[in-house]
Amino acid sequence: MNSLGYVLLFLVLLQACKAEEEYVWKSLEVKASAYNSVPSQTDSDPFIGAWGDTLSTREKSIAVSRDLIPLGLTHDTKVMIEGLPGVYLVKDKMAARWKRKIDIYMGEKVEKAKKWGVKKLSIAYAVKRDSTTIEK
Repeated sequence: MNSLGYVLLFLVLLQACKAEEEYVWKSLEVKASAYNSVPSQTDSDPFIGAWGDTLSTREKSIAVSRDLIPLGLTHDTKVMIEGLPGVYLVKDKMAARWKRKIDIYMGEKVEKAKKWGVKKLSIAYAVKRDSTTIEK
């Protein structure tokens, strides 16, 4: 993990201690790209996510590859992304061909998404603390 990853992990731990003790924050390295609400990148209803949410740039959201769902990155999971401010919510799923990947929602700004490109980075995500799990 690089130094930005450690800073992200520290911020996540600090936030977890302050306000969300019912959650455990987990970290993961993923490939991150960006996507838009345009028919060429989605289906016939480009503003509706796979869980039925209306996508809007007023809410920071991401899509996740389906292999991340069993790890806890499910609908409305809170996610912090290395290098980006704020907390994102999982609102969409990617096509089955993608593995260990997230897509950051950027509305209709295709040039902004192209400029982002594809990056390998760390994310931290909140999963509900299981009362039967003992942390080490």
